[in-house]
Amino acid sequence: MKAPLSTRMIGLASLLFFAAPAWAQQAGAGITDTTFKYVSAAFGMAIAAAAAAYADSRAIAAACEGAARNPGAGGRLQTLMLIGVVFIETLVLFTLAVIFLKVV
Repeated sequence: MKAPLSTRMIGLASLLFFAAPAWAQQAGAGITDTTFKYVSAAFGMAIAAAAAAYADSRAIAAACEGAARNPGAGGRLQTLMLIGVVFIETLVLFTLAVIFLKVV
């Protein structure tokens, strides 16, 4: 069930009210910008690697199904699957390169 508009507005107003002191910190206090840079780079690489692993598994499963249905086309399916997996893994390497250039 959807919350009424007034409840959502009160929640948003209280969130903004209690978040205001976080913006009032003195310069240099708390977490620095470089900390977030490394953490976000790690999360970005983890997400890219997980998405590539999922895509690889789907491509390999589809190639195995295709070869099981038509064994005569197994060689061609294997070649196309390997090309697809290479393109997927290339995206992960591009992500690693972009993260390396931005963080270092």
